[in-house]
Amino acid sequence: MGHDQTDSTTPISQLGYEECRDQLIEVVRLLEQGGLDLETSLKLWERGEKLARRCEEHLAGARQRIEDVLAAEDTEDASAPRSGGAGMPAPGIGSPANTPPQPA
Repeated sequence: MGHDQTDSTTPISQLGYEECRDQLIEVVRLLEQGGLDLETSLKLWERGEKLARRCEEHLAGARQRIEDVLAAEDTEDASAPRSGGAGMPAPGIGSPANTPPQPA
């Protein structure tokens, strides 16, 4: 990976998570390596900040998708009929011991 990888012409907003992450790793590597002039270092740092924010957006989106799926499963579980199995009512519901006496 060279310096040109971090100067990609693709807008950061259109990069996928893995590409953002890889470019961010390269930016950090170049900055840690040193030897860059101040202007180049500042441009790399600014790009790194944007890449980091985009990575966080991707991760937040993934987290939300997981939470949505889990919430949908919880809703399905809550709306599923509770039964004693094979369509029979759960114990205690409608069983003779819990039925009020009928007037004679």
